[in-house]
Amino acid sequence: MASSELFESYENDFTQVSASIGVKINNTIPSQAGEKRKATIRAAEREIEEAEEIVSQMEMELLNLPQSIRSRFQAKTRTHKSDLDKLKRDLKRASSRVSGPTDREELLAGANGTDLDSASMDQRARLLTGTERLADSSRRLQDSHRIALETETIGANVLEDIRRQREQILHSRNTLMEADSYIDKAQRTLKGMARR
Repeated sequence: MASSELFESYENDFTQVSASIGVKINNTIPSQAGEKRKATIRAAEREIEEAEEIVSQMEMELLNLPQSIRSRFQAKTRTHKSDLDKLKRDLKRASSRVSGPTDREELLAGANGTDLDSASMDQRARLLTGTERLADSSRRLQDSHRIALETETIGANVLEDIRRQREQILHSRNTLMEADSYIDKAQRTLKGMARR
């Protein structure tokens, strides 16, 4: 997967998580009270932690982007960080605000855990997605490591070939020098014979 595609995948994850946090802050938390409200606030806090992790992944991925498009994605990352800060402030306000039905009304209305069940299913799905992304990153790291080892092996083989060629050249040079000395001896012998 290209770096820009991976960045956009993180961006989509961030959009989904921030939308889920927004629904909890604006709709779910104000209409709840008691333990149900506390559980939803905790779920929103966990989603904020997940959103922070996604933004961190985006910042890491920026380093792998070509310079020509990096500034555009840096601007997007800054916007997402700003959105995340706003969500944190909104959640803090929503957590401290007293609203929603009273505990007595909630008891009379009957327990309804479907919202939390679906939130928990969403959380599980996002955790699975995060695990898959982590596994994908691990695979890419292993591939890079394997390629580095292969390159090192090729380099070592090339150096060995060069060493062997150098030895052959030195051997050929020594042979030529030896042949030259034989030729000199032969010439001296022929000259001596010619004088006699």
